[in-house]
Amino acid sequence: MGRCLEMHGAGTVIEIESAVVSYREDIALRDVSLHVERGEFVGIIGPNGAGKTTILTIVNGLGKLLSGKVTVMGMKITGNGQEVRKRIGYVAQAENIDPRMPMSVREVVMLGRYGQIGLLRKPGRHDWELVDEMLELVGMSHLACRPIGHLSGGEQQKTAIARCLAQEPEILLLDEPTASLDWKAQTEILGLVKLIHASKSLTTLFVTHDLGSLPISCDRVILMKNGRIWGEGSPERLLTDQNLGRLYDMPESAVREKRKEAVFA
Repeated sequence: MGRCLEMHGAGTVIEIESAVVSYREDIALRDVSLHVERGEFVGIIGPNGAGKTTILTIVNGLGKLLSGKVTVMGMKITGNGQEVRKRIGYVAQAENIDPRMPMSVREVVMLGRYGQIGLLRKPGRHDWELVDEMLELVGMSHLACRPIGHLSGGEQQKTAIARCLAQEPEILLLDEPTASLDWKAQTEILGLVKLIHASKSLTTLFVTHDLGSLPISCDRVILMKNGRIWGEGSPERLLTDQNLGRLYDMPESAVREKRKEAVFA
């Protein structure tokens, strides 16, 4: 197997240049270019099918480009980006977990360490101390011994974030992390993401389609539609009722009504 990564010159942490990605007959990304600076918090917003998740996929070294290039942390991804994924944490939306799953919260968070220590190595004292530190950070220490399938959706997401942080990533990718959660859980997850981004000095990409979970604390937002970047800039400038109405093909009055219910962080 050849090298999947080629060393690239210094620059921004994430560089996507003229990326085109297709899933069979569907074009997921159409000539997309995006640069993300170290320590930036970027929100990627748009309706379902806009190409948001595909951006996270190619940053994570899992997507295949038809054309263009992707460089992450100075490494040009030319195939399976296994090496770069060790430095990237990924959190997807909450899913139902079988309550019979025989793993505790603490054991699930430890799974995040195996990318660093190796699958065949036994976790040491430092690894368990780091796991406990991450559980404390996300407010889950009191549930460390609880079976993972016995948690609420919000608690499972906090566990997923702790598992991700146990990996000690430099980049944090969040793909619809508040989807299907209730208002209280959404508020807690958004606040937690904001805290983690700042306290861990991460570079964060936050994807959402939900007008009720727009991350206005982002440094920059990217609006996507039909596989293209439709706009980018500060949340204050871009997240207007008029822009969002055009982005989602909704009347401005409907956008205003939806945003009254919004959870902001």
